[in-house]
Amino acid sequence: MSHPILNVEDVSKSYDGFKAISGLNFYLFKGELRTVIGPNGAGKSTFFDLITGRAKPDVGKIEFGDHDLTQLNEFQINRLGIGRKFQTPSVYSNHTVWENLLLSLSGTRGVFASLFFKLSSDQSDRIDELLKLIRLDDKRDWKAGALAHGEKQWLEIGMLLASDPEVLLIDEPAAGMTDEETHRTGELLLSLAGQHSLVVVEHDMTFVKQIAQDTAVTVLHQGSVLFEGKFDEVQANQKVREVYLGRGKHEP
Repeated sequence: MSHPILNVEDVSKSYDGFKAISGLNFYLFKGELRTVIGPNGAGKSTFFDLITGRAKPDVGKIEFGDHDLTQLNEFQINRLGIGRKFQTPSVYSNHTVWENLLLSLSGTRGVFASLFFKLSSDQSDRIDELLKLIRLDDKRDWKAGALAHGEKQWLEIGMLLASDPEVLLIDEPAAGMTDEETHRTGELLLSLAGQHSLVVVEHDMTFVKQIAQDTAVTVLHQGSVLFEGKFDEVQANQKVREVYLGRGKHEP
């Protein structure tokens, strides 16, 4: 059996006496698409913060391959190949879609230098490939600020992919989207599995059902794993139903 590329073992994190993460164990394998769900306050955002170095665990280990992530800062972890997309899209509104991808592809250069350096044919091809993948090829010359909400989400996923991460952490990509945009986002994420490893935090259970039919779903509750299994197993699990019903919303 292959070894996981991301190991989170016995990790706990408290803030002012509140235990946001408690004895968490989580394993992600190469090419896997894993969906993480849980009620508000379950620890989902802290979980991502710990993986990316935004926060440090009180105890436990987080390993990416041979690297101990607890000893690295956010920039170092990002350079290793772990990229994160937050819920609210963050794009360069006054630059075109094409320029946004260029800026993400160009690494550590400043904005001015990035826009005026000579692009190689491979880099140009890569941007064209990303434009087609996120279905914004026909809007490559649009200012990013003029895009619809869903399109901005797709652009930011493209920007994340431009840096060629091995692991993508994606926080509630379907939030605020129309049904059509949500379905297209699911198709995009499914197309990335295999080439990349993805962890997707989401509340929209219709969306979760779309992307997690053949993959595992991890349910977090009070900072630890409550249940893990296929979507139908999660949906039928009594403990999971009680947790969601107890919070009064988001019942699977």
